[in-house]
Amino acid sequence: MKPRRPAVLLALSVIAALAVLGESGRVAWRISQSAELARQSEPFQASPTQPVATLLVAGDSTGVGTGASSPAQSLAGLIAIDHPLLQIVNRAKDGAKFADIARQLEALGDQRFDAILVLGGGNDVIRFTGHKALSQAVVRTAQLASTHGKLVVIMPSGNVGNAPFFFPPLSWLMAQRSRQLHRLVRETAADNGALYVNLYKEKAEDPFAQRPVELNASDGLHPSDAGYRVWYSELNAQADFSNRLAARGR
Repeated sequence: MKPRRPAVLLALSVIAALAVLGESGRVAWRISQSAELARQSEPFQASPTQPVATLLVAGDSTGVGTGASSPAQSLAGLIAIDHPLLQIVNRAKDGAKFADIARQLEALGDQRFDAILVLGGGNDVIRFTGHKALSQAVVRTAQLASTHGKLVVIMPSGNVGNAPFFFPPLSWLMAQRSRQLHRLVRETAADNGALYVNLYKEKAEDPFAQRPVELNASDGLHPSDAGYRVWYSELNAQADFSNRLAARGR
């Protein structure tokens, strides 16, 4: 005898509810992990006695290095390993959106740097910053960076939709918003003489989606030590960053 339709619908509803609760529990755990990683994070800075060049890092938690096992394993730390005589000033803050990054640059006064590395955008994707507000903040950031740095590189977060932190259908929306962010940053960088580093990849080509345990931190949102090494590789491959820094120090 076939089960009655109401009974089938009830069973499906229970299964769906359990799935939602399971995902909610996973998300709650990852949110707590992300908060703990942010609490433990500390932006890497370097002050050699006789620096040959100066670098400013501005941005969000990825500029801080949240998710790395130590500040030395963050992107700024990896840069310092290759450039021990580079002075690194790090103004990045956990949770910063592009509007906050612009304020980080506004607070510099008349300071100038040989290079400025801007890392951000993920919080604008996740927290649904409107297109107009985001566009204005990205433009303001690029303009300010160009007044304070001889070399400006803007490196938005990768495809947030591929982060293990998210699941469909929210991950699809995050991917769409990430594409929009990268399009905006790419065009703005070109208009302001800055270099743009593209970390956006579709899931099939994204190493963070193909090697999630290795490249993502425990919260499934920030890069791990290995993840930051992938980013550093992209920074050098796309912007020739190490060679450009070395040239500034000659």
